[in-house]
Parts: sequence; C-alpha cells; structure tokens
Amino acid sequence: MILAGELAPGTKLTEAWLSEKLGVSRGPVREAFRMLEEAGLVRQEKNRGAFVRDIPLEEAIEIFDLRAVMDELVGRKVAAVLTAEQARRLKSLLDQMEQAARVDDADAYHLLNLQFHDQLVEFAGNRKLSAIYRKLVKELALFRRRNLAQRQALSHSVAEHRQIVKAIQSGDAEAAGGAMYAHVIASKERMLQAESDRQRPARARTGSRRG
Repeated sequence: MILAGELAPGTKLTEAWLSEKLGVSRGPVREAFRMLEEAGLVRQEKNRGAFVRDIPLEEAIEIFDLRAVMDELVGRKVAAVLTAEQARRLKSLLDQMEQAARVDDADAYHLLNLQFHDQLVEFAGNRKLSAIYRKLVKELALFRRRNLAQRQALSHSVAEHRQIVKAIQSGDAEAAGGAMYAHVIASKERMLQAESDRQRPARARTGSRRG
C-alpha cells in the first residue's frame, strides 16, 4: 500500500484500522510495522505511533547517487550472463512499459518500472547486492512516482529503458553499465526538477506577500 501510493508520506498508521482493513489481528500488524521500519518505509515514534516515512530531499539525492553506482555494476554483470529466456522477460516488461506510457498510465508504469529493475538485479546473481538495492529502491519509491507524473517523463524513461535493454542484449558490459548509470542520474535530475517546480508557486506566493 505504501509503494503503490495508497498511503502517502507522513500518514499515521493505526493498528486498529489496518487490522480491520487487512483482516488480521493486531499482532501481525505490529510485526509489519517493525519490518517496514527496518526497510526504511515506516518510522515509529515513542508515544505517537507509526508513520509512513517521508524521505528528505538530501537523503533522496544520496540514494540516487548510490543507486547509480550499483546500477552500473548490475548492467555490467547482466550483459555478461543474460540468457535468451531472461532477454524475453525484459522485452516483455519493456513492451508493457511502452504501452503504459502510450496511454499515460503513470501508476502502471511505476509498478512495471520497479519490476524491470528488480529483474535486472535478480539476473545479476549477487544476493547481498540485491538486498541492499531493494531497500534503497523502496525508500525512493514515492519520489520516483512523483518523477513519472511529470509531463513527458514517461516517454523519456521508456527511451532510457529501451537503450538499457539494447546495450545488455549486445553483451557490451561497458555500454550496459553506462546506460544504467545514465538512467539513474537522469531520474535524479527529473526528481530535482520536480521538486523545484513544486516549490516555485510557494516562493511566488511568499514574494507577492512581501511585495
């Protein structure tokens, strides 16, 4: 629910509401809070309860930079070991992403985007890398949804993913790593632009009041 955007950053999570909604007792909900806190998606405050975590912009930038380096490694590894069946799975996801982009379905695209990158990490075959990478991706999920909501962001993202698949299928590790790195950096720039666009109206209102 958090990754799908149903629970926005800052939302207070109550055991009673979630246990009723999910049809479980409060025990599993408390355990879920603990696991989600470890995953970086929830924060628990003494005497206040559990809340969906809101990642500060500075932390998001750090995660993007770290992800770029990790994605470069993933691209290099996958280009060297990709099987025909794995290539078909990537192509299928890319086709679905292109369809979602054509109809401007940012929600569907976001989930397919997560699946695409998760598949690549799985294909790389490094379990420690997978665990760290998936935690970072989950923490960035809400930022990435905002990025994809920007006009033309979907088409740019599709083109970048198409280049990634092309480079990996060519078996060129350097090109594949470079395409992956460039994609994450471009995502970071879209995020920074989205944040700037959101703050511009607030700055304008402040300036008009001062005037």
